[in-house]
Amino acid sequence: MDDLYEDAPPLQYRFDGPETGPVLVLGPALGATWHMWDRQLPALSTTWRVLRYELPGHGGAPAEPASSVDDLARRLLAVLDDEGIDTFGYAGCALGAAIGARLALLRPDRVAALALVSASPRFNTADMWRQRGVVVRANGLERTAQANLQRWFTEAFLATQPAITEWAVRMVATTDQACYVAACEALAAFDIRDALGSISVPTLVVAGADDTETPPADARALIAGIPDARLAVVPATGHLAPVEEPGAVGELLATHFATAWQDPGAALPQPPPPVPPVPAPRVAAPAPDQLAAGMRLRGEVIGESAATDRPPAAPDGFGSGFDAFATRYAWGEIWARPGLDRRTRACVTLTALTATGQLGELADHVRGALRIGLSPAEIEEVLVHASVYCGLPAARAAISAARTVVEEETGGHP
Repeated sequence: MDDLYEDAPPLQYRFDGPETGPVLVLGPALGATWHMWDRQLPALSTTWRVLRYELPGHGGAPAEPASSVDDLARRLLAVLDDEGIDTFGYAGCALGAAIGARLALLRPDRVAALALVSASPRFNTADMWRQRGVVVRANGLERTAQANLQRWFTEAFLATQPAITEWAVRMVATTDQACYVAACEALAAFDIRDALGSISVPTLVVAGADDTETPPADARALIAGIPDARLAVVPATGHLAPVEEPGAVGELLATHFATAWQDPGAALPQPPPPVPPVPAPRVAAPAPDQLAAGMRLRGEVIGESAATDRPPAAPDGFGSGFDAFATRYAWGEIWARPGLDRRTRACVTLTALTATGQLGELADHVRGALRIGLSPAEIEEVLVHASVYCGLPAARAAISAARTVVEEETGGHP
């Protein structure tokens, strides 16, 4: 098989994570660059050596159009061969998922575990993809870049994330036109419905509940055909799920690859061990990895501005032990637990802060709730619900504090 791709043009790629870790490849969607996976790196790159690659003509990569999904799969295999990587895990979104499925069929001996995000055994119809190619040839990518917003994201996400919306438009619009059209032709020809039973590697299928491009029905078709595949549906999420719900997708991938990795010659990646309770009254310094994880998760949810508004005590100064304990316990342990997704934890937190009247903390967490995908309408609904159990005065104060944040973050859009 190797002689089929030894002369293939190379793909542009990069590594993140420990050089000695098992390799996990992340494949992008059509029109997206490797940056679509940026917010999964904290969950993945501590254990795995993450390899991200660009599709031809995407993100400034060489404009060498690929004639088929198999062509892209073989170009990636050539990269892995050059790096001396024999066994690897693979997670891909949309076109990236199609490449992963073909890798599992072409070289099942090399794919340790597979995750297919926003995937289908056949993406829409061949005519639809060819028509999109005709539109791009005639009009360029500006119109397609704008249309992609509705294909990729939910309305709630578009209403609350203008910066990501602008990034998505710019990313598609700057893709090489010929490479984009070639990828449309490759997807037009992609159809593995009759081959699903031959995918023998441990497979996770991830679908956005509100994805209109590859709806959950497509994911269920994959589950029905791939032996022992598992399905995860991410609520209130569109097609570009790793961007719209980065935390949920990152947690699903980390769990899947930690438990399903098939490589007898390599050590199985294991989740970090639990941290034992620290006795009072003097709190010992927390493990650096738990504290760092807590700080990172806190920044992802409520942003750096909250940390700037209330800076921690000086190292070894009065209160520094409490700051470290609170960060590790609240963020490194409680928020990091897998039992609830971040949206649910945000709703619980807003209710608790309303009940206790912690309006400053509530403002931070309203901002965080918007960052992780709750819409202003959903946040208001949480506070209306809280009014029944926390009291109208407490909820009214919470609404007032939340209104200020929502107007700052969204320009007043509901």
